Amino acid sequence: MKKVIKELALIIILGLVFSFSSFAQKGTVRGFVYDEATGESVIFASVFLEGTTYGSVTDANGYFAISKVPAGTYELVVSAVGWERSSIKVVIEADGILTTKLYTREAVLKLEELVISAERQKLKTQIYTSVQKITPKQMSKIPTIGTEPDLAQYLQVLPGVIFTGDQGGQLYIRGGAPIQNKVLLDGMIIYNPFHSIGLFSVFDSDVISVADVYTGGFGAKYGGRISSIMDITTRDGNKKRISGKLSSSTFMSKALLEGPLKKASDDGGSASFILSAKHSYLKETSKYLYTYVDTAGLPFNFTDLYGKISMNGRSGSKINFFGFNFSDDVTYRGITDIGWNTYGAGSNVVLVPGDFPALVKANIAYSSYSIRMNEADQQPRESSIDGFNVGLSFVYFFGKDELDYGIEVLGFNTNFNYFNSVGRKITQQQFTTELAGYVKYKMTLGKLLIEPSFRLHYYASLGEASPEPRLGIKYNLSDIFRVKFSGGVYSQNLIAANSDRDVVNLFYGFLSGPENLQKEFDGKDVNTKLQKSNHAIFGFELDITNRWSLNVETYIKDNTQLTNINRNKLYDDTGENQDKPDYLRKDFIVETGQAYGLDFLLKYDYKKLYFWGVYSLGWVNRYDGIIQYPPHFDRRHNVNLVAAYTFGKDLNWEFSSRWNLGSGFPFTQTQGFYEKIPFHDGINTDYTTANGELGIVYGPLNQGRLPYYHRLDMNIKRSFVMGDYSNIDVTFSVTNVYDRNNIFYFDRVKYERVDQLPLMPTLGISWTF
Repeated sequence: MKKVIKELALIIILGLVFSFSSFAQKGTVRGFVYDEATGESVIFASVFLEGTTYGSVTDANGYFAISKVPAGTYELVVSAVGWERSSIKVVIEADGILTTKLYTREAVLKLEELVISAERQKLKTQIYTSVQKITPKQMSKIPTIGTEPDLAQYLQVLPGVIFTGDQGGQLYIRGGAPIQNKVLLDGMIIYNPFHSIGLFSVFDSDVISVADVYTGGFGAKYGGRISSIMDITTRDGNKKRISGKLSSSTFMSKALLEGPLKKASDDGGSASFILSAKHSYLKETSKYLYTYVDTAGLPFNFTDLYGKISMNGRSGSKINFFGFNFSDDVTYRGITDIGWNTYGAGSNVVLVPGDFPALVKANIAYSSYSIRMNEADQQPRESSIDGFNVGLSFVYFFGKDELDYGIEVLGFNTNFNYFNSVGRKITQQQFTTELAGYVKYKMTLGKLLIEPSFRLHYYASLGEASPEPRLGIKYNLSDIFRVKFSGGVYSQNLIAANSDRDVVNLFYGFLSGPENLQKEFDGKDVNTKLQKSNHAIFGFELDITNRWSLNVETYIKDNTQLTNINRNKLYDDTGENQDKPDYLRKDFIVETGQAYGLDFLLKYDYKKLYFWGVYSLGWVNRYDGIIQYPPHFDRRHNVNLVAAYTFGKDLNWEFSSRWNLGSGFPFTQTQGFYEKIPFHDGINTDYTTANGELGIVYGPLNQGRLPYYHRLDMNIKRSFVMGDYSNIDVTFSVTNVYDRNNIFYFDRVKYERVDQLPLMPTLGISWTF
């Protein structure tokens, strides 16, 4: 442990020495860009010094920094997609740091050529391998269910992302299971971001500022997961006036309220709040509106609450306090009862020290999650996890280069009860801590961008440290063609428990990595208790025309060690059973596997028309030392086509559509049934008179394939302008337009097929004020 702390300290000291030695004889201008009407941060805006090559792009906080600038007087300009160009005069002094604010307002007319130019410039200066940056504006392009666009619906159209369908709500990213995907909300860990009905996430899209989704090859800033990262930043709330939104549809209702606690001003700070609540009443409305789906109603209910207070200082420094409570409940056909609840609270800080040439970020948060599942004639499953995370980071800007380093501390408690597929009970309760440090440096060498990074992650409960080098590269071969690469080493401790016998998995339990693993795997010694994966992603970006762009990426995730629930356990791991092989007595087993594939993204965005086309080709496999099998989320082909068109005299009509095609998932087939004697009295049980239970004879693991899945969704929206700040939207949408029978799962006992949602029209209205 002492050795690990020393190594983490060395990372920080080297970062400080390097950063201070890089500033001399030149000045820096930094600050924030704000919306003049609301005081909200303007993200991804281009900020530059007129007539020079010095410039920057604002981050998720609206922050920019332009350093290593010769002393002099300049015009500082901000230019952003859909915003008016604005500027101020600045005087930069040698060895000086100037902190300022810029304000802009939404443009009445969009300057498409400027938009294209800004977007292309960003692609030339950022590596952006396997990352998608999602804003509410982009989410609005997807057909909505009722009136509200939702992050869950947009994630489904990203390259390499697989969803299990309308029900279940599970997200698989380039071969990674949900437990291998870390979700952060303002730096706080969210353990389950999706509701049981897969059309909705727990997040209010109107609260989101930006969501960064890394589908692989992410830098050393992130760790503790071996597949992907979703990092969500929320808005601070309107700093100028009280505003909000009320909406209602046949699925759910929502209320949003935001406003100033202290109004923003040029010469002072500000304070603001934002509150959001949404609730589904589908279980009640479906009994009257969707009786053709199920006369008992659709069994999905959820409630999501979120609140945030933001306090900004004169320099732009700010501190946020936030909290949430999300809950979900589903009782399916009277045979399966699933419910979960998650809540948490936290704070984060963005600090701009007066004469310190860095942006300082800190966060602290606590979150808790619990889930239970009861099935008819089956043993119950229960799982909970709660814990804290604390982080501190420093970001320096050296012209076009950037240094980012920091530390992170996590602690969590897991409690789990589960019965495996042969009826053996598996329990675990454990508290563990993790300590990590990272350093990342992005440098620009002409047309070449290089971003090496390194993470050292220490898992205290296992007494094991994981050194993890990462690398990102982009080369601008021409103004229209760019090649890129990212990769690295990744590790994690958390594992999930689910039955590989389930056709569709609705339950995911959380466990910390066990110490009691098998000692050998496939004839080799097992030297680590961690799950490990190596990523390599290659790709290119092509600007086909001024309006068409193509992004192609090929990837491999080599999972050198995974941990899974032992589906074959027959004996207790006691002294009298030491002669039995590990795979028959250990609670957990080691597996290996690979996920690899190819993703294509074709995009068009100009004036009134938007198009997004994705094709993903992928393979996922697992090997447990005995058999090789595809996991239940191995989908070979996946296609997503999205189109949106704005029309009308005042451009107050919008039509959008989305079509998804996916090849069938693997599942374990049923070969037969038999009478299973429970032997409740042990050897004294009289099997000739005992009442037997229905036993199932399973086929080879996941060797069957479900039918292809495909679905078309459409919606049309009409906007009515009621005043300067008042707007009413009426939306009519149809899910599964041509009423495709997509399978949800197969009831083995009743031997009948249960389908996903059929054709479902919805009508909704929203009022923004």
